[in-house]
Amino acid sequence: MATTPVPVRTQVAIVGAGPAALMLSHLLARAGIDSVAIDLRTREEIEQTHRAGILEQDSVDLLVDSGVSDRVLRDGYRHDGIELAFGGGSHRIDFRGLVGASTQLYPQTDVFIDLADARARDGGDVRFGVTDVEVGGLTDRPVVRFTASDGLAHEVRADFLVGADGSRSLCRRAVPEAERLQYFREYPFAWFGILAEAPPSAPELIYNHSPHGFALISQRTETLQRMYFQCDPAEDATTWSDDRIWERLQAAVGANGHTLAEGAITSRTVLPFRSFVQEPMHHGRMVLAGDAAHTVPPTGAKGLNLALADVRVLAEELERAVDKDDPAPLASYSERALARVWKAQHFSYWMTTMLHTLPDATPFDVRRQEGELAAVTGSVAGSTYLAEAYTGWPGAR
Repeated sequence: MATTPVPVRTQVAIVGAGPAALMLSHLLARAGIDSVAIDLRTREEIEQTHRAGILEQDSVDLLVDSGVSDRVLRDGYRHDGIELAFGGGSHRIDFRGLVGASTQLYPQTDVFIDLADARARDGGDVRFGVTDVEVGGLTDRPVVRFTASDGLAHEVRADFLVGADGSRSLCRRAVPEAERLQYFREYPFAWFGILAEAPPSAPELIYNHSPHGFALISQRTETLQRMYFQCDPAEDATTWSDDRIWERLQAAVGANGHTLAEGAITSRTVLPFRSFVQEPMHHGRMVLAGDAAHTVPPTGAKGLNLALADVRVLAEELERAVDKDDPAPLASYSERALARVWKAQHFSYWMTTMLHTLPDATPFDVRRQEGELAAVTGSVAGSTYLAEAYTGWPGAR
């Protein structure tokens, strides 16, 4: 005999409990709006997923000013620029000097921990480790059904639904094909990413273009570093020894005068590159946010920042929607969010194609890329565009 689902009533149901979803839940709570957030993953699984680590100043301000945590200021590392290494040399893009802004090195796992702790501190309703998720009633009164981690079935009825459930979004698929547009690009390369127990090799990120392909030298802490090199999307990370990985990385950065501090490699993975946008970012009484609505290549460090920018706008529009019990403000959210999304798509595509070597690249293609990099680093206007886009656009905040 089927068990009657446990009924739950809330104003906003959120499918997903990653950083974007939890930030939205937190902002809604500050506005006096109830929400329930659910996620297929356990909290521990999300905490152990290593993702982006560069925050725009607006993202830092959102964490601090909204009362989530100031740990980002204490444990993060401010970066006032990046290095573009190519053609046998290295060229610094001075963010502070060019646009008066910086970025903060602070891993996404720590952003999530801060948000999850804040929701627990404030009594937020967040359910991790659920299964059997279904959504319905998108044009009338949304309903979300799921089985909780204790095995009990639940049915959440809400005034509005938010799909913040990642790039494989169940909510995105619930939008009828006739009512959505999807834009997609898959790239012919990927990143081979590692975590290494080593001291930092540089004070700021190095974006490296060389005959050995692209490499990115990033940091995490004083003893743990994140690094990437360009590879084929079909590459099997498990077949690479530590020595082979370090040989590849040292050759890439050595071509431009850099040397890496080596150490034990604790994690290795291959990250495919895709660009995706679904328009509009709303349907009936449902909206999409973060990776559920759009993904970008990681080259421009925009993924997490875009997701946080989404929910900053969404919280404002949902407050209006809830107050009037009217989905009309959701269209305004979609329009406002997409304006920033497409700027970020262009920037991420530009950085990606400027720095990576295409599989069928000719000598002309490579020299043209070097010319483009020289034009950017040798021009105040070119460097300023990169600095403004990388640190976040003031006009879109």
